[in-house]
Amino acid sequence: MIVRTLSRYLCLAVAILSFGVGVVGIFVPLLPTTVFMLIAVWAASRSSPRFAIWLRDHPRFGPAILAWERERAIPRRAKILACLLLTASCGVIVLGDLVWWGKGLLFTGLVSIAAWIITRPTPRASSLLR
Repeated sequence: MIVRTLSRYLCLAVAILSFGVGVVGIFVPLLPTTVFMLIAVWAASRSSPRFAIWLRDHPRFGPAILAWERERAIPRRAKILACLLLTASCGVIVLGDLVWWGKGLLFTGLVSIAAWIITRPTPRASSLLR
């Protein structure tokens, strides 16, 4: 009983923290929003069904969350924005003051993330409708 209650409160804290970081990500470049919203809805589903429903029904966050949950798909607009920001990050890394192998590792990681994002399917139009 105590473990279950503690687990619920921990998941609720993760949901609220992830939601907060996701909202900050709207305004701060290079901080992803969708990833944190997916974590928030996952944690909220285990702790606060009302919060999870609110996230799924939200006009800004809901369509991306539903597309991921239903099809493991990423909307085209999110793919483009993510790749543009990853490209900007690569530019900052190249211009930054870091050892060459560190730049190479970071650059390779960011390019790998971009490739993974690009290879995810785009949601069918029917999945974006509720």
